[in-house]
Amino acid sequence: MILFTILLIFFIILLALFLLWCLLLLPRRNYPGWEQLSGVRYAHRGLHNAEQDIPENSMAAFRKAVEHGFGAELDVHLMADGNLAVIHDSSLRRVCGKDVVIEDLQVADLEKYPLQGTEETIPLFQNVLELFEKEKPLIIELKVERGNAAALTEAVMAVLQDWHGTYCIESFHPAVLLHLKKHYPTVLRGQLSQNFLRDSEAGDLSLPIRIILTMLLTTFFTRPDFIAFNHEDRSCLSLQLMKRLYKVHEAGWTVRNPEVMTRLEAEGVLPIFENFIPS
Repeated sequence: MILFTILLIFFIILLALFLLWCLLLLPRRNYPGWEQLSGVRYAHRGLHNAEQDIPENSMAAFRKAVEHGFGAELDVHLMADGNLAVIHDSSLRRVCGKDVVIEDLQVADLEKYPLQGTEETIPLFQNVLELFEKEKPLIIELKVERGNAAALTEAVMAVLQDWHGTYCIESFHPAVLLHLKKHYPTVLRGQLSQNFLRDSEAGDLSLPIRIILTMLLTTFFTRPDFIAFNHEDRSCLSLQLMKRLYKVHEAGWTVRNPEVMTRLEAEGVLPIFENFIPS
């Protein structure tokens, strides 16, 4: 009898924990707008090709995406003068070979930093928007640095206010989604994630934060419309549970193989691709 009681209590605790887990994974459901994004292929950081002197996140790369009828994924940082730069890393070391941080620069500085040895320079967000107006949609990733989630989000939304195009906003940082939820609820928002437990670049994150972000445990508070997950980490239990329970929308990054793209699209995943041109 004592053993039965212990097992029953143990079962009740497990059930309660499972129900709590399910509750924490509750996204915003059935909000309109996803259908405008689906059925489109998104060039990761534009349709870039270093061998053709078309750097990532450059105007040349975005023009190529438009020419081929693709949407694009791009990354946005807030500069010191309040303008918005389209670049992936905060540091310019990788793409410009300079030990400079984009958040410390102003618009006038950008011409000093050519991308990957080409004549292309870091574009402004509004210039990319002009290129895609009335074209295919954009997946806009907000890159939070130095705790600027609110300021970055406000700056991006100010530019998007009068733009006539289709877009969604995503970020690894839950504070961006919280700000959108509170102040811009009509904007489709997505939580970016991956397996941070095996990501060597996540060394500055504590173990609890890695677990929370990997397992999407901020979802109940941010209520994203979709999850943008590293497609190689799609076995994540939280992601699979969200898809089964809530039919959450999913984007997959970064796809570098046509066969993988075909498989993901068959499963209803929005593909973000690079290093090849889909047929």
